[in-house]
Amino acid sequence: MVDVSKWPLFSLLSIEELATVRQACIFGTSANEAIYITHENELFVLGFNCSSCLGTGDSLSTIVPKKLDFLRGKKVISLSYGSGPHVLLATDDGQLFAWGHNSYSQLGNGNTSQGVSPGLITSNLQNKKVKEVACGSHHSMALTQDGEVYGWGYNGNGQLGIGNNGNQLTPCRLTTLQGLCIQQVRQPPNVIMSGVVVYAKENKNNDQYIVSKHDSLMTHLSLTIVSGYGHCLALTDEGLLYAWGANTYGQLGTGNKSNHLSPVQVMADKERIVEVAACHSTHTSAAKTQSGQVYMWGQCRGQSIVMPHLTHFTSTDEVFACFATPSVMWRLMSMEHDDFLTISEALKKEFDNPETADLKFSVEGKYIHVHKAVLKIRCEHFRLMFRSQWTEDQQEVIEIGQFPYPVYRSFLQFLYMDDVDVSPEDAIGLLDLATSYCENRLKRLCQQIIKRGITVENAFTLLSAAIRYDAEDLEEFCFRFCVNHLTQVTQTGAYWQMDGAVLKEFIIRASRCGAFKN
Repeated sequence: MVDVSKWPLFSLLSIEELATVRQACIFGTSANEAIYITHENELFVLGFNCSSCLGTGDSLSTIVPKKLDFLRGKKVISLSYGSGPHVLLATDDGQLFAWGHNSYSQLGNGNTSQGVSPGLITSNLQNKKVKEVACGSHHSMALTQDGEVYGWGYNGNGQLGIGNNGNQLTPCRLTTLQGLCIQQVRQPPNVIMSGVVVYAKENKNNDQYIVSKHDSLMTHLSLTIVSGYGHCLALTDEGLLYAWGANTYGQLGTGNKSNHLSPVQVMADKERIVEVAACHSTHTSAAKTQSGQVYMWGQCRGQSIVMPHLTHFTSTDEVFACFATPSVMWRLMSMEHDDFLTISEALKKEFDNPETADLKFSVEGKYIHVHKAVLKIRCEHFRLMFRSQWTEDQQEVIEIGQFPYPVYRSFLQFLYMDDVDVSPEDAIGLLDLATSYCENRLKRLCQQIIKRGITVENAFTLLSAAIRYDAEDLEEFCFRFCVNHLTQVTQTGAYWQMDGAVLKEFIIRASRCGAFKN
């Protein structure tokens, strides 16, 4: 799940407010407007409020979230924004709302007056249920449940695909697509999608504006199209990626900055692509592969990246949060938890779960529930233990007496989570266990915890442990700390409780380092 606090504007929200967010969209010329929907289906806005795009009834900016009451319990199923900005929103009962900038009638309400509050759009949509909306820079499109596409707003370049270049004050159906089953529309300045082929506006001459086919993509049964400021990306049903349009910043991912008038395949050497992302507010492109790898290219924080670059992100949304200019969201983003768990997430969830465990460890009278298979996979010690000739292999409960409960639980938790979270003092006992079980990675993690947690009070205790467990690097670290804080550490109880032989060796080593010169 993406952390919405990656977007700077959401840093204005409290932790409690962030926890309520179910869906969100950051937009605007400086990524300074936000809309978010809570788990209770309440809609809030905040930000600069350019062109009254927050829908609060005025043009005042706000750093405190304001609630808009027009939803009345309805669920938002689609939301998009234009460059004005203007906002379109569709609800689960098929209603269409619009507000914000309206100089080109992009709100579809029959006039050019700015929409200061969300208005219900009904012209030419009577008895129609809208299921998806998409905004171009200053025009709008909507898809109904029966597969009809409507467009309105600015049409100077024929981007509405209605056969002329006149602006449309209200929704106008694209009759050229009649008879085709349209599956999706998404942010299309010049492009819309059908279930069979891609259609794009083509200028034949000054007087002819038509909807036409891209022959290179006609062999694919279905396509997902996303549009940037001046470029488009198409993802086929086979996971192939095509790009065309402007390429000033390398946003096509072709390795150069040459524009392409027709679709060209990119990332052909990569594994199957499952998601593509672009946004008409930016020149940034992103894609996600079947294995979860996320690539980005185009204008990324002012740099021109002309080839898809592998990132450390887990979603395309994070690319736009951290590298797009402005750092907008390219879609209405959902914060709802995915029921699917990765292997590591599933293991974390099942640690110490009595419902699925097949073995218990009893430590200081407390049970720790585990799974034999996991222990055998993760630890050589248990792989040897759970053999037929070992008595432990036949036991349902194994008694552990040589280690305290917090230490042994932390060890088992490490096998499930590959990480440890213990105090420096408990890390000493865990270091002992890691040494006994020959768990070198755990041994290194314990040493790191001890180094981070060393203080004047525990320095000699930690030094003694490092010597006892033959941790040379840790021993040197603790020794240097003790020498550098010699006056303070020699006044602690741990110093006077130190083993005589160890204390003698410390004094000799410290004197060699010049600790007693004064």
